[in-house]
This record gives sequence, structure tokens and C-alpha cells, in this order.
Amino acid sequence: MKHILLIEDDESLSRGIQYALEKEGYLVTNANTVKSSYKLMAISNFDLILLDVMLPDGNGFEFCKSIRTKSNIPIIFLTACDEEVNVVLGLDMGGDDYITKPFRVKELISRIKAILRRSEISTSINEGKINTNIGSHIRSKDIVIYPLDMKVYKNNLQIGLTPLEFKLIFTLVNHSMQVLTREQILEILWDVDGHFIDDNTLSVYIRRLREKIEDNPNSPKYIITVRGLGYKWNERLI
Repeated sequence: MKHILLIEDDESLSRGIQYALEKEGYLVTNANTVKSSYKLMAISNFDLILLDVMLPDGNGFEFCKSIRTKSNIPIIFLTACDEEVNVVLGLDMGGDDYITKPFRVKELISRIKAILRRSEISTSINEGKINTNIGSHIRSKDIVIYPLDMKVYKNNLQIGLTPLEFKLIFTLVNHSMQVLTREQILEILWDVDGHFIDDNTLSVYIRRLREKIEDNPNSPKYIITVRGLGYKWNERLI
């Protein structure tokens, strides 16, 4: 049974989400403040966090940033604002996904299932989506990826990536010099099983990844856009 920490100060919304998730077989623990959330994180193990952005004693962005210093637990933001600046901020703080209020319960459950399925790279290995004959690391120009450790280095300096950012770069590098359509990438990243997926989120992740690995994100050398098709990792493996 997967254990979810639901951090939401709207009591009626929290009860509704808990009821729906428990019907799906999840164990749900509620928190309504940042302080109580830290206490629960210290004494319990969770598989995923549903995190409201605005809380009585702080905000979800800072809580997420703090959690990311010691854990890669999947985090989905619950937000009343879908402006790109808020989406980028949430992803930059280490969030894996976001859903805008008001939302349909079925959509939330679908996203939770997708996040949990992709939370471990072993899932993709078992599905045959990732080449397992790649050795202990992959090198492409000055980028080195260690799949089993989920770490990426550039010029011997580690690059801080969220779990989804890691899976994105791994997917692109693992198909070096091949064009991947947006649909192909989304299928791997999101395990698409519903119509709710908006590929605008993919554009945000591509931009954030370029900012972390490219010398000049405005003139990328690694991740290039193939207009009308998708993206390509434009450096060969060494």
C-alpha cells in the first residue's frame, strides 16, 4: 500500500481528496501546516507528497526545496494558479508535477499513478524502454550519466536534477542522434493513460534542463529542437 502525505489547509478539500485516494487503495496522512508536515516527515515514510502552495505558516515551494536536500520523494503541487512563472518555480524547487485547482479527482489519481510508476528507473528497465547494456555510465562529450545512481556530471561537476529531469536527459541521451517526437517523450515520462497530459509541461522541462546543461541555453548544442517533430540529443556517445 502506497503512503501519501497530503498537505492541504482547506479541510473540505482535504477530506474529499483523502476519501477518493483511500477508495483507490492508498494510505493517506493529512497535514495542514508546514510545521506539522516536517514532524510527519521525520517519523513516517511516504511514497508521495501532495503539496498545497499556500499554507498558513509558509509556502509549499520552500517546503519542497527543503525536502529536496534530503529526499527524492515524488512531489505534486496543488496550486490555484497555473501561470508559467509559478509552474517553473515549482519545478525548479524540485517538484515533479503540478495540478491546478479546481481539478477532477480522476485526473489527480491518474497523475499520482503516473508519478509513482516513473519514480524508479527500474520500472522503465523492466518495460524495456531503457537499454540495460550501457555499462555503469554513459558519456557524451563533457556530460557523464550514471544511470544506477541517477547522477549527471558536466566537466566533472554534478548537476542537480529532479527525478523527472534525470529521466528526461536519460531518455534523450539513450536515443542519441535520434529524433524523438513529443508524443514519444511524453509516453516515456508520463506513462500516458489519460487525455489530461498537456505537453506545455514538457516545454518547461526542456527549457529547465537546457539551463542546467547547456553553455548557452538560447543556442543549445546538446538538446536541439527539430521543428515540427520533437527533440534530439545532438551529441554522440563516447
